[in-house]
Amino acid sequence: MIKSMTGFGRFETVTDEYKISVEMKAVNHRYLDLSIKMPKKFNFFEAGIRNLLKNYIQRGKVDVFITYEDYTENKLCLKYNSALAAEYMDYFARMETQFGIRNDVTVSTLSRCPEVLSMEEVPEDEEHMWKLLSETVEEAARRFVDTRVTEGENLKADLQGKLNFMTSLVDFIEERSPRIMEEYRTRLEDKVKELLSNTTIDEGRIATEVTIFADKICVDEETVRLRSHIENTKAELEAGGSVGRKLDFIAQEMNREANTILSKANDLEISDKAIALKTEIEKVREQIQNIE
Repeated sequence: MIKSMTGFGRFETVTDEYKISVEMKAVNHRYLDLSIKMPKKFNFFEAGIRNLLKNYIQRGKVDVFITYEDYTENKLCLKYNSALAAEYMDYFARMETQFGIRNDVTVSTLSRCPEVLSMEEVPEDEEHMWKLLSETVEEAARRFVDTRVTEGENLKADLQGKLNFMTSLVDFIEERSPRIMEEYRTRLEDKVKELLSNTTIDEGRIATEVTIFADKICVDEETVRLRSHIENTKAELEAGGSVGRKLDFIAQEMNREANTILSKANDLEISDKAIALKTEIEKVREQIQNIE
């Protein structure tokens, strides 16, 4: 299936402990450019998130927004630094001896000394957190891809219509080209008759002139290659996958053939069709820029 490079996906996981929300949106880009904005506590998981998303996305500038709410209480614990408390008491005893004053330190006094008692956040269960986060990211990515596929199918249908129209233009050029030679031969013979009056026409010379003219305006090779490029593009669209870059290259080749046809055209109708071909190829290239 064909995927557009534009897309949007959102999903959130809510438990008794947490709410994790993941939102993704993307625009066109030659390569995969992932920008992830998330709480600092998730920075440890960034590499895992990137690797996970690469399973779903090949191209595009993708912005990922992750938000987090913690519903749990008692996330802080009290830590007692006994070694530091003993050091305080040792210094208090020294001060008593040195200055001859009574050591009246109580437990409550000691507990107020810096760093004897401190509050610490309870460490997160990283495995549990990664499970919740990765599942949320993956579901958001699936929804993101679904929107890309839907848009991709619309692009595919539009491109197929344009390619069919291009085929009809090539058909006309191939049908019209032989008649140009016939018309040129007729005009040449009429002109020679007009100039030479009763003199016998040299058929060999006429044939030579027609051959030279035909060689100058012949676009058989170009139309064959152009038709091949059109069919190849259709085949790639049917095959699906990440084909945007390849289709862009094929479109450049199609434009080259159309330019050659236009430069060789010595007929108003073929010139018009060649211009129409170039216009349609440009439309195709614009649409291909949206394909992953």
